[in-house]
Amino acid sequence: MKTEHIPAYLAGANSDPLMTAMIVVVVISVLLIGVFYFKLHAIPERIAHGKNHGQMQLIAVLTVLALFTHNNMFWVAALILAVVELPDFLSPLKSIASSLEVIAKHKNEQTQADVTVETTTEESH
Repeated sequence: MKTEHIPAYLAGANSDPLMTAMIVVVVISVLLIGVFYFKLHAIPERIAHGKNHGQMQLIAVLTVLALFTHNNMFWVAALILAVVELPDFLSPLKSIASSLEVIAKHKNEQTQADVTVETTTEESH
C-alpha cells in the first residue's frame, strides 16, 4: 500500500504530526489556564498588599481556603475585605482606656494624699 497520496498533516508511516501539534497546544493551554486561575485567586491579596491593609493575613487565609475548597464564598469574602476599608474601632477604645487609667491613677494619688493628710492631722492633735 502506497502512502504518497496521503496529506502531510495525517499520520504517515512513522509519525503523526497532527497529534504532536495537538499535544503541544493542549499542554500550553492547560499551563496558561492554570496561570490565569492562580492569578485570579491572588487578586484579593494583591489589592490588600497594595493598600497595606490591616487584615492582610485574614484575606490571605480566605483566598487559600477558596483555592483548596473551590468554595467561591471565601474568595468573595476576601475580595470584599480587601476592597472595603473597615473603620478602626480599636484605636479610640485604647485611647479611652489609657485616659481612664490616667484618671484612676490621679484619683488614687489624690486619695492617698488625703489619707496621709488626715493621719498627720490626727497625730498632731
